[in-house]
Amino acid sequence: MRRRTLSRLAIAALSLGLVATLAPSAGAESGRTDSRPSYKRVGYFTQWGVYGRNFQVKDLETSGTAAKLSHINYAFGNVSSEGRCFTGNIPGEADAWADYVRPLDAAGSVDGVADTADQPLAGNFNQLRELKAKHPGLKVMISLGGWSWSTHFSDAARTPASRKAFVSSCIDLYIKGNLPADGARGGAGAAAGLFDGIDLDWEWPGSAGDADTVFRPEDKQNFTALVREFRTQLDAYAQTHKKRKHYELTAFVPTAPAKIDAGFEVRKIMRDLDFVNLQGYDFHGSWESTTAQQSALFATNDFSVDQTVNDWLRRGAPARKLAVGMPFYGQGWTGVTGGNGLGRPATGPAPATWANGYEDYKALRKLADSGSYTVHRDRRNGHAWLFDGTTLWTYDDPQVLRTKSAYVRAKGLGGAMFWSLDGDTPDGELITAVDGVLGRR
Repeated sequence: MRRRTLSRLAIAALSLGLVATLAPSAGAESGRTDSRPSYKRVGYFTQWGVYGRNFQVKDLETSGTAAKLSHINYAFGNVSSEGRCFTGNIPGEADAWADYVRPLDAAGSVDGVADTADQPLAGNFNQLRELKAKHPGLKVMISLGGWSWSTHFSDAARTPASRKAFVSSCIDLYIKGNLPADGARGGAGAAAGLFDGIDLDWEWPGSAGDADTVFRPEDKQNFTALVREFRTQLDAYAQTHKKRKHYELTAFVPTAPAKIDAGFEVRKIMRDLDFVNLQGYDFHGSWESTTAQQSALFATNDFSVDQTVNDWLRRGAPARKLAVGMPFYGQGWTGVTGGNGLGRPATGPAPATWANGYEDYKALRKLADSGSYTVHRDRRNGHAWLFDGTTLWTYDDPQVLRTKSAYVRAKGLGGAMFWSLDGDTPDGELITAVDGVLGRR
């Protein structure tokens, strides 16, 4: 199979100015319609972000982000110990209040109209529905699992009967929209038409994930069978519509070759998946005692975006079905001394707003602007970091994301994915940088 190759020199040239020739002009951009881009731009919206971060669905509209996305992945749906998709108000397990019960006033609503007490759908789900009404080509996916909620995936996928029951429960809850009743909220079909497909975020089939996540050697074949079952049931449900709809099926997949080989029959699953979102970050992080890049485009004898892309291509994934994951946050260390801070010992994770060692881009942007940190760049390898002599943050800024987006175009890939949308600035600085390069094929 012929593949496009791209040298580091070519990427450097793109990042130093040729990107501008790939992007629409400012005039063309300002006059663009709301038709969806041919490159995928997939942003994760976090259910819990509506609380401490106060990041609401409406912010996707006011920031201009919604018009620059092809997909929103709603994170996350959980899998029960019985192997079913479920929701409810269960601390640490499900949050129906945020999903579809919480009322929004006019000021917090996408359409400027306050929720009423008797409407069956409120919360994030109703706001996403309103967002889709403003942007008809925008797709919303329910993402199942994630790091913390992949606990029971292996059990759910273990047998033909368990797979069939699991998939049926997910389609019933999210695609058919049959939500559990919670006062006036929920009920049969309450969320019908909201979700355009399912994103599988099993972390990880066949290898270790979170401490309580079950994994087995047979997960590899069972994941293939689970993908097939989802594809079969989604297609069967689509046939029941007068106007047939294609429900998309995607997956979040790892960067480490050992995890790819332990859990994924790449050629087989790619037949049934519309595309996959590649892990393009967390190559290193504050759980380690030495500072390092978390999301470099290139690296020698280390994890990188280019390594991840090529590993999936070599195993049979079509380039057009690969979306490169891009972080809207940084990984950080403190107690760092020497040089520019990279590759140096650290005493621990850097203090941060929500979790030590993890900080949203919008906060890192303020550090970069403060003058107390120096922005360092490895232009050859395509990554950046901040260092003040003690604390180091490795992150992606607009310059890095433009370079990565140019790489997506040059390699003939399917697009980009972002974790997570609440990390961007209020005016959507990061998504705008990507949009400037991936706005049109």
